Amino acid sequence: MSFGIPFTPPEASSIAGGVDMLFYTLLAFTAALGIFLASLVVFYAIKYRAGSKAERTGERARSLPLEVAWTVASLLIAFVIFGWGAVLFLRREHPPLDALEIAGLGKQWMWEFRHPGGQREINELHVPVGKTVIVSLASQDVIHSFFVPAFRVKQDAVPGRTTHVWFIADEPGRYHLFCAQYCGTQHSEMGGWVTAMPPEDYAAWLGNQGKGDTLAADGEKLFRALGCSGCHEKSSKVRAPDLAGIFGRPVALENQQTVVADERYLRDSIIEPKKEIAAGYDPVMPSFDGIVDEGEMQMLLAYLKSLSPRAATRNEATQ
Repeated sequence: MSFGIPFTPPEASSIAGGVDMLFYTLLAFTAALGIFLASLVVFYAIKYRAGSKAERTGERARSLPLEVAWTVASLLIAFVIFGWGAVLFLRREHPPLDALEIAGLGKQWMWEFRHPGGQREINELHVPVGKTVIVSLASQDVIHSFFVPAFRVKQDAVPGRTTHVWFIADEPGRYHLFCAQYCGTQHSEMGGWVTAMPPEDYAAWLGNQGKGDTLAADGEKLFRALGCSGCHEKSSKVRAPDLAGIFGRPVALENQQTVVADERYLRDSIIEPKKEIAAGYDPVMPSFDGIVDEGEMQMLLAYLKSLSPRAATRNEATQ
């Protein structure tokens, strides 16, 4: 009986039940083992208390089969718990293919979200029920952590890199969103809400928000405003790599190595262009470190990914 006090958040996502089952199994096992050991301590404390007539002169008895049995049993239980947790972890790392990707940006002290159609939200995130949602996270300043207890998901937003978290909301409702990493003086105020809506209501909500430029469209504008198109387009006099279809494609480097052009590689190429130089090209690209902030980086990455739609879909499914 909870007496009206919600000791646990509701299970509102496809993975919440599995996470809770593992948690309660661990809790029950830990409680049973703790009670058993505490009972032995109390029993022997009473039996051998000062002044008791318990026999104290006998030899210490040892049983090799018993010691082997509890050692093997402990090992097997540890492997079962590890395997169970590993399955849940690996499942969390591989979202379904047909995912809705939403860009999320953490900054002191707010969450900013941007939908594929260009709709923006601050400390609010509307998602459809029954649809896989991937939130691509970045941080403008310090480490933040995207945490929705009802979905049993938590993922850090780390400066200088892109991270991903996915979920499938299976119950309509309004659920708390927190920052679970201390990020400054107003950390406790950095929160919001995730509103899970039936698909038709979500579509109506999107329509009522109006359409703005998509993240990729803004990225293309920024790409040209920064002068990137002056080198990376075919008509350019400067010889630079062709970016059409770049995302997800193997790239040969001048050091004889090959890397995949994922988000990490593209980000580093913008911020630290001399870190991994493409084979056959001179290291003439300037660094945009301090010029492009995290919000703009999300735009540029979205644009570059849009040049390789099939590779982008395949990559997102493996995040």
